This record gives sequence, structure tokens and C-alpha cells, in this order.
Amino acid sequence: MAKNETGRIDGKLLQEDKDSLAGLKTIADYAPVKTEYATAAIQALSDAMTAAQTAETQVIAALRTARDNATAAGWAFHNSILGAKRQVSAQFGDDSNEIQALGLKKKSERKPPTRKSKPAK
Repeated sequence: MAKNETGRIDGKLLQEDKDSLAGLKTIADYAPVKTEYATAAIQALSDAMTAAQTAETQVIAALRTARDNATAAGWAFHNSILGAKRQVSAQFGDDSNEIQALGLKKKSERKPPTRKSKPAK
């Protein structure tokens, strides 16, 4: 038995275990004392593992789809806000209180550009 069963098992090790189960099925007179090590019990665990891995793969695919949908919805919202800002600017002007209501600076509140002086030689 493993000391730490919280981490994932390496895929190579799981494949070796599947191969061992296939070999175990070929032993006709295998009759373990402990029934949890019987071929049928191990096959049931293998089936449960496969079902859990399939469910995990499906959930990961659903998560990726949901993430893509959320990203697309976020961009659609952001782009509509940018369009609304342009429309408010066109309708009310760059120096209006409506522009300020959207969180933008009025044109009159912006600093005028300054020229940079050339460094002395």
C-alpha cells in the first residue's frame, strides 16, 4: 500500500496495473483468501476508476467551455461599454458632464501636452 494516497498515480503505473489485471484474468485457479483481491472485485474497481476518469474528463471539458463562454461574454460586455462611451462622446461632446459620468475626463480637464527640452551638450 502507498504511504501517501493524495497525489495522482502516474499513467505508466496505471497502465502496468491494467496489464496485471489482464494477466490475472488468465489465471484459472486464482482463489485469494481475501475476497477484495478477487478478480471480479478488482475488475469492479477498474471499471469504477475508468468511470471516474471519464467523468473527470467530461467535467474538464465543461469547465473549458464555461471558461470560454465567460471570456466571450466579458469581451462582449467590455466592447459594448467602449461603444457606449464613443456614442456618449459623439452625442454630448468630449467636455460634457455625461462623459464624466462614465468615468472619463472632460477634455478641458486634461493637461495640455508639453514639449520636452533637449538635453544640453
